[in-house]
Amino acid sequence: MALLVAGAVYNLMTCKAEQVFSSMLFLLSILTLISVSFHNRSFALKAQDRAVRAEENFRYFILTGKPLPKQLSKFQIFALRFASDEEFIPLVERALKEHLTPKEIKKAVRNWKPDHDRA
Repeated sequence: MALLVAGAVYNLMTCKAEQVFSSMLFLLSILTLISVSFHNRSFALKAQDRAVRAEENFRYFILTGKPLPKQLSKFQIFALRFASDEEFIPLVERALKEHLTPKEIKKAVRNWKPDHDRA
C-alpha cells in the first residue's frame, strides 16, 4: 500500500501538465482503495468483538445462572476468555473488585485456555 501511494505521488509529481488530472485520479483511487480496505476490516473486528462478548456472557451464565456483570469492560472480557472454567468465576469477581487491567487478568490466569478459533 505504501509503495502504491509513493508511486502515485511520484507519478503526480513527475507527470506532464496534460496528465495531472489522470495522475490525481490514480492517487485518489489508491487512497480510496486503502480507506475501503481498512473500513471493511473494522467491520470484521467489531463482529469478532461481539462474538467474544456473547460467548463469555453465555459461559458465565452457564456457570452461575446470571449474566456477566455490566461493569466489566470489553477488554477485561477479552482477557477473561483465556481463563479455564474453574478460575473464570473467581477471576471475574477479582477483576470487578480490584479493577484489574486486561494484562493483569491474563497474568492471573493459571490454567490457560487457548483460543484456536480466532486469527
